[in-house]
Amino acid sequence: MNATSRSMTVEAEAPPWWRVGMVWLVVGGPATVVVAAIVTAVIAIRGADIVIGSGADDGKPRAESSAPAEQARNHAATAPEKR
Repeated sequence: MNATSRSMTVEAEAPPWWRVGMVWLVVGGPATVVVAAIVTAVIAIRGADIVIGSGADDGKPRAESSAPAEQARNHAATAPEKR
């Protein structure tokens, strides 16, 4: 075998991994999901509303604005009177 025929059978060098498009499809999808989950968690934690207690469990006075809702809830939960 001479030098010319040997150079023809040598395979081409593979490109670096970051230049292969399929790698970015395999790695990019899950990486995007992880980043989106972290961003969503940060938004949820920073923008969390305060919890308003019903007054019975936390010892604080009940908000007057919740009185109509609680009255309607209690009315719907009770059985109608039989005559």
